[in-house]
Amino acid sequence: METNPVIINGGGIGGLTLALDLHRLGIECHVYEAVREIKPLGVGISILPHASKILSDLDVVSALLEKCLIATESVFYNRFGQFVYSEPIGAADGVAWPQLSIHRADIYDVLYAKANERLGADHIHLGHRLTRFEQDDDGVSAFYDITDASGSTSQAEIRGPIMIGSDGIHSVVRKQLNPNEGAPLYQGYNMFRGITYAKPYLSGSSMLRIGWYTSGKLTIYPCRQANAEGLQAMNWIAAVESDKHLERDWGRPGKLEDFIDVFADWKFDFLDVPKIFEDADTLLEYPMVDQEPLEKWTEGRVTLLGDAAHPMVPRGSNGAGQAIVDCRMLAETLANNNDWVAALNIYEADRRPKTTAVVYKNRANPPDAVLREVFLRTKDRPFERLEDVITKEELDALTNSYKETAGYSRQTLM
Repeated sequence: METNPVIINGGGIGGLTLALDLHRLGIECHVYEAVREIKPLGVGISILPHASKILSDLDVVSALLEKCLIATESVFYNRFGQFVYSEPIGAADGVAWPQLSIHRADIYDVLYAKANERLGADHIHLGHRLTRFEQDDDGVSAFYDITDASGSTSQAEIRGPIMIGSDGIHSVVRKQLNPNEGAPLYQGYNMFRGITYAKPYLSGSSMLRIGWYTSGKLTIYPCRQANAEGLQAMNWIAAVESDKHLERDWGRPGKLEDFIDVFADWKFDFLDVPKIFEDADTLLEYPMVDQEPLEKWTEGRVTLLGDAAHPMVPRGSNGAGQAIVDCRMLAETLANNNDWVAALNIYEADRRPKTTAVVYKNRANPPDAVLREVFLRTKDRPFERLEDVITKEELDALTNSYKETAGYSRQTLM
């Protein structure tokens, strides 16, 4: 087994989770992150049960539970406020691991703190922006531009036995491995994402989806525990059809006037949607894009992980989850193989087909496909009786199919 530290390029959720899992298995690694200063960026995310199982093994879930909520149900309505479907999720569905609704900044804070505590602060390097890498029979050389606390810059060559590209949607590692890859594929919808502090709705721990993309689609769920005023941080995503989009950037500010008119009459007895948008503390815009799955992630001693490997349309609440599952497979494969070059290929052979299936599933039949079916069968009109439109068995089949593809069906996790 190799003894030099593994290079992890990218210190996001995937990179830090991998570092913790490698540490658990006795494999030394160093994490190199491009940003110099960690800021509380982003909005909410869901950690599905297959991923929370791994985080539980890493002994970080108790710290996450101090900040997040345990989601108990997934609920669907059409845009007229008519109930379509609901199902228990995570621990409420009888599996051993919960589905967590959490602010991205909160899970990052926990992972970053645990990585510093367990690996040591000298193993987590901020302000290291990868410019390129080279490899030979003995290892990988990663070349970094480094920015220190004063703003001064320098360059360094970091040497390791293997390098993992966990550097996200703008991955430098992916680009070097695939210099002729095409542009991201736009799916025809822009997302506006925000955080609004508001009173709890429905169960107080519901993941709620309303409408369908052609006439406006909303996903909303609380991602932090209620504050002293009894208000929850509501993470919401409003998707609208558009023939125009900007380059993908998770931190791009959005404009209320670009989408609120679509939802002007969405005022239900359980939720005033326009007010949720108007009261937002944070408002971001992101195009619904993915990339065609790669035919290969690994070249010699370098491979990809998470969004760098399989960027997907954010429709299944599963991007972070698939990255975390990548981490477990990669860490255990390295621990169980003396030949780490071979181990990278074993990891890819397992994870690439599975994540490719999720990428395609997110395009065609994510969990909210139940709303698409109602939308199409009613021609976007109110219905008198849901059972005349679609059966519960059909609805169950749609959601269960996604869980099976993504790896968190109840049968898989029991």
